[in-house]
Amino acid sequence: MNHFSMLLGAGAVALSAVTPALAEVVTITDITGRQVQVDTPVQRVILGEGRQSFFTAVLEPQNPFARVVGWRDDFIQADPDSYAAYAEKFPQVADLPAFGGFKEGTFDIEQAVALNPDVMILNLEAKAATEEAGYEEKLAAVGIPIVYVDFREDPFAHTAQSMEIIGQLYGEEDRAAEFNTFFKGELAKVTDVINAQTDLQRPLVFVERAGGYSEDCCMSFGGANFGQMVEIAGGKNMATEFIPGTFGTVNAEQIIASNPDIVVVTGGNWEAYVPGGNWVGVAPGADMDAARKKLANLMTRPAFTGIKANETGNVHAIWHQFYNNPYSFVAVQQLAKWIHPELFADLDPEATFKELHARFLPIDYRPGYWVSLN
Repeated sequence: MNHFSMLLGAGAVALSAVTPALAEVVTITDITGRQVQVDTPVQRVILGEGRQSFFTAVLEPQNPFARVVGWRDDFIQADPDSYAAYAEKFPQVADLPAFGGFKEGTFDIEQAVALNPDVMILNLEAKAATEEAGYEEKLAAVGIPIVYVDFREDPFAHTAQSMEIIGQLYGEEDRAAEFNTFFKGELAKVTDVINAQTDLQRPLVFVERAGGYSEDCCMSFGGANFGQMVEIAGGKNMATEFIPGTFGTVNAEQIIASNPDIVVVTGGNWEAYVPGGNWVGVAPGADMDAARKKLANLMTRPAFTGIKANETGNVHAIWHQFYNNPYSFVAVQQLAKWIHPELFADLDPEATFKELHARFLPIDYRPGYWVSLN
């Protein structure tokens, strides 16, 4: 997919799919506060991650790839079931020129220049590697502006602002505002209830990041990302006091000593990375029986056999990709159901996700995003 023979063809598809508009040079303030001049609405976009399709689908559901002339090669590997759903409806994704990651040092500036993009949209976590390699200056020198957005490092502070930024780039400000209103309203179905409690008991929750992806135990989240989602949903994130940043590791002895009330494992279909691995394959259209068996198998590890969550069956798995896309509020709703079932008996996260698909996305909803042992 990295062949330059595809470049002109992909570009022609992108240009023909977008209605021409009078370009205007505007100053975009990205999520880092950088002010970047961009010709808008953009017609040719490089996505720093293929999974950024999760937001292009919201803003341009008639064809989320109409303006995309190149992307990182992660989507088909990290979330093959979502990729397949989009590829079925938009087969041109198979022909999009792809490149490696900034952190891996495999990004090719010459390839980016050949694609002649109006903008490159990068996730905030790529900024350190981008700066270290001098990509911002090198790309600016050839007229390619970088705009940073964030749905991972601080999703509940940055999602609305990031959608506004992308809406401004695409000339789809109204669509971004409509989505942000939906996000805010659905999140409030949890936060309004939690904030109204005068004597809230917060169960102790351990979130295992990508459980079964490797043999090591156990990756988790500090006070951000899924750790923050747990707190918003009315739980206490076990790993916050042991992991100072967003991501880190908690050893098995600490899990046993902390004795969490609830365990949540993030999972996905990672056959491309770890063939036949112990990961829990929750994803759109997932086999729930197979996912449940894998989740139960993970709970036979020494860190989990004697803890309260395992003894009560209060063990769950949830789609890992909620950690880095605009749909994080759906995960918060489901976490709230698990953490405080009595407070959220009437909350239906699956209905919320179905509505998100119906209103904002070009693909049909397929269940399979979470599973429980109990």
